[in-house]
Parts: sequence; structure tokens; C-alpha cells
Amino acid sequence: MTRVSRRAGAITESATLAVDARAKELRSGGEDVIGFGAGEPDYPTPEHIVVAAVEAARDPRNHRYSPSAGLPELRLAIAEKTRRESGVDCEASQVLVTNGAKHALYEAMQALVDPGDEVLLPAPYWTTYPEAIALAGGEPVVVPTTEEAEFRVTVDQLEAARTPRTKALFFVSPGNPSGTVYPPAEVKAIGRWAHENGVWVVADEIYEHLTYGKHRFTSMPGLLPELADTTLILNGVAKTYAMTGWRVGWIVGPPDVMKAAINLQSHSTSNVGNVSQRAAIAALDGGLEAVTEMRAAYERRGARMHELLSAIPGVTCMAPQGAFYCFPSFEEVLGRDIDGRTPRNTVELAGLLLDEVKVAVVPGEAFGAPGYARLTFAVSDADIEEGIQRIAKLLA
Repeated sequence: MTRVSRRAGAITESATLAVDARAKELRSGGEDVIGFGAGEPDYPTPEHIVVAAVEAARDPRNHRYSPSAGLPELRLAIAEKTRRESGVDCEASQVLVTNGAKHALYEAMQALVDPGDEVLLPAPYWTTYPEAIALAGGEPVVVPTTEEAEFRVTVDQLEAARTPRTKALFFVSPGNPSGTVYPPAEVKAIGRWAHENGVWVVADEIYEHLTYGKHRFTSMPGLLPELADTTLILNGVAKTYAMTGWRVGWIVGPPDVMKAAINLQSHSTSNVGNVSQRAAIAALDGGLEAVTEMRAAYERRGARMHELLSAIPGVTCMAPQGAFYCFPSFEEVLGRDIDGRTPRNTVELAGLLLDEVKVAVVPGEAFGAPGYARLTFAVSDADIEEGIQRIAKLLA
């Protein structure tokens, strides 16, 4: 008998959080570290949201347990936001408020996936997706994409990967870590394929408002109402409203699956913190002015980071279309002597960058894309200039 369960023991550490923790540890020791690892806005939460939270903290109603599924007012606000911004018709009863979008992902998999079910996972993927699938007893089926295809999966690839055990498909646009945004025609084609083949869609829409240039977010269930009965939408306030630390996410889905997810939450975490829920109501009811300002800054920073990375010999990088990441390839750099060390993969390269020039990046192996690395541009302009210059100088 093992001391740690096989289930928990098989989980790998979150690479993004590990990189961020290491960078913070070095900073606390006085090192001048530039962190491109964490995926969170570098802006403070908008003031009107903070004010609403302060007022909520003083209200005794919020000092008690509340419904496990979420405050009725917040569930209603989420349903209205989903109709307004994703074009998906839903009721408040179809919403479960969770402790962040990562918790929404976990509960979605627990409610949907049985042992042996296969879940199609286009790569590169967010590092937590395969872990959440495996914790539910499912099997992640990775479907690789390429930089030449702008990291977008095709219907033909999905069909080739489908088996009688295929239960669901993860669909993420804008993508993390790639920053890719699917055009509406491709969103519709993939959605039709899923519907025709009885494949559930788990649509992560967390970066919906962070798109650049000609690229625009398109909600798959918004385009195809016939998917309503076989789609789960994951979302939250973290990225749009700079509220990563408030821990408010949600799932929207068909009534039977949502009932199961709500029952699960009632026996696990119960309700999300009421002050955070009140803050989320203020965010959803307060418009998108704050994110408009942030998006403009991210677009400028992303363009600059892309320019600087693309100028490094041996490095290629797709221009970011959405989210707030660049995802460059370092494949031509690997195997070279760099300051007396020869990194064989991007895990070793990331360690070299942190050790030698104090720049933190997340290796592509964490996202199912060896040879690549993720760098966030949700950092200051000065950090982008200095950090990429350090990388360029080391790799010269």
C-alpha cells in the first residue's frame, strides 16, 4: 500500500507556477530576475471592483455560507454576459461559479469524463488540461499542430484521432500558449464535425477579449446553437478584469451535467468566497472599458516582443493573435554550445536562461510542444526590452 495515492502521485507540478515561484524566490534573494513565466495581467484590478469588494466585506450577509452553485445574482450576471458576449442562450440555472477557471476545468472533467474515455487535446495546450483529464480517469489524446499552420488543428486531424472511445474535444481560442485565434469558418467546421460525431466540446473562452489586429474571438456554441446540449463553456474574470487572485471562474452547460457538477462542488469546496463573488458581479456589470485599455497595451507589447524575438538568429516566432503570449521556437538553438553548456531541449534551455541571465520562461515541453517556449508580454515595456536583450546576448 502506497503512502500517496497513485492518482495524486501521478500529477506533475504546474510548470507555469513552478517557473513563477522560482523567479520570485530568486528575486526575494536579491537577484534581478525578469519573469516571462506567469500568465496574469500586470494591471491592478479596476477600482470600481475593489470598492464593491470592500463594501461586500462590511455586509454581514457575506459573512455566511451561500449556495454552492454561486450567488443567484452572479449566476444571473454570468448567464447574461454569456448571451451578450458569446451569443449563447442560457439560464442562470446552467451556471456553476467555481474557485477560478482552473477549478472549473477540474469539475468539468469530473462531471463529464469516465475512466477510459478519450479527450482530444490539440497541442500546444495549457499545461493543466491533460492533468485534469487524467484525474477524471480519462486519456488525453494529443493532436499536434504546427507553427506553419499557426497552431490550428484541422477537422481531418481530429477525425484521424477519433475513436469509439472519444468523448470530448478541448477547443481553445484565443489559445494558451500559442496565442492563436481560429477564424469563424474553422470554428464552425470543427463544431459541425463534433456535433455530427457526438463529440462533446469543452470550450475555454477565458481569453475572449484579448485579440489583436484583424483577429476576433468567436464562440463555437454561439455560432452553432445545436451544440448547446453537448458543450461546456469555461470562463472567469481573471484575464479580462485583472482578477487572477480573486479566484472566480465558472462553467456554463446543459442542465444534467451542471446538476452533477453542482453536486460535486457541494461536497468539495462549497461556495466561492462571497466577497470575491460580489466583486465579480461588479466586474460583469461594469462594462469593458478597463480591458480595452489593457488590450491596447498588450497589443503594443506583443508586437515589440515578437519583433525582438524574431531578430535573434535561430529563433522563429509567430506574431501573437490573442491572449498575452509569444511562443517562439528555439529548435535551431538547441544542441549548440551556449556559455559552456549545451541545452538538449527547452527545459534545459529555460534553466540556462534563468541561471545565466536571470530570465524566466516556460519550456514548451510543459505544453506538449518541445523546442518552443512561452513568454508572457503581460509585463512592462522595460522588462520586455531588457529581458529579450539578455536572451539575445546569451544566444549570440
